[in-house]
Amino acid sequence: MKPKNCLIFGASGQIGRNLIRGLTQKNLKVTAVTRNLHQKGYILKTQANPGYLEIVETNLFNVKKIEELIKKTDVCINLVGILFEKGPNNFINIHERFPSIISNLCDKHKISKFIHLSALGIENAKDSKYAISKLKGEIEVRKNFKNTIILKPSIIYSVDDNFTTMLMGLLNLSPIFPLYYEGKTKFMPLHCADICNLIIDIIENDISNQTIECIGPEELTFKEIIQKLLKLIEKKRFFIPIPIFVANVMASFFQILPKPLITKDQIKLLYYDNIPSGQYKTNLDIGKKFELDFENEVEKYCYMWKETGEYAKKK
Repeated sequence: MKPKNCLIFGASGQIGRNLIRGLTQKNLKVTAVTRNLHQKGYILKTQANPGYLEIVETNLFNVKKIEELIKKTDVCINLVGILFEKGPNNFINIHERFPSIISNLCDKHKISKFIHLSALGIENAKDSKYAISKLKGEIEVRKNFKNTIILKPSIIYSVDDNFTTMLMGLLNLSPIFPLYYEGKTKFMPLHCADICNLIIDIIENDISNQTIECIGPEELTFKEIIQKLLKLIEKKRFFIPIPIFVANVMASFFQILPKPLITKDQIKLLYYDNIPSGQYKTNLDIGKKFELDFENEVEKYCYMWKETGEYAKKK
């Protein structure tokens, strides 16, 4: 039976906003959970027609309120994740405890599907707190709810991301760019629209109890990604290989900032390739080939970092 209600945690991020649009276009009702209605509500309200979207404000650990929401849903989607720790928003709470709570509630109330977003390329990163917490979160949700679908994407990009936009901003300002591990770390970036379409397909079709590694159409090193971004914004920059002990000293200062450019844990994670592990199926194995090209897609919004801005758009 086709599901009627979808509950999304982490709805205000780039995936959540795009997913809300896609689901409501399919006439599915969505309940979007946010921790700050005043800050995020105005963004979410523009993503769907009235009647198809309900926005609920709650703390992630308000179990009573979360249980009330899960009781009324057919599909629960967890997109909550952090890249750095600040106070109680630490990796253990966000990547382990919270997924364990909601997967338990999904099992208790016998919902049809629980979709959990994890990360690609974390199996070998045993010295990264981020990777360890993500893996433990996967174990928890798989233990608690048998129909869990775990998605493990490589880097997800779009005009709403914190990856290409942040990098182009830095490249626009600085004449030099640091390279960690000589920029050899491998990635398989995928567009936000592709991961959202995959989630919608999973909801609409008989897909359950799987772990799927999600990858884009091309494998790129970090240096190749930077070179493509430089080409797009029409800049030339000097690459400087940074020794890891120097990188850690720099990161010690950066991670004091409210929104750090990089942390010591992220430097550890960058050592490991962000490509399929071979342990699980990929989107290709289930007939979902993502074809959106990284350079072509970023070109659609890179004009914001060019000298002439809006006037740099192709006619």
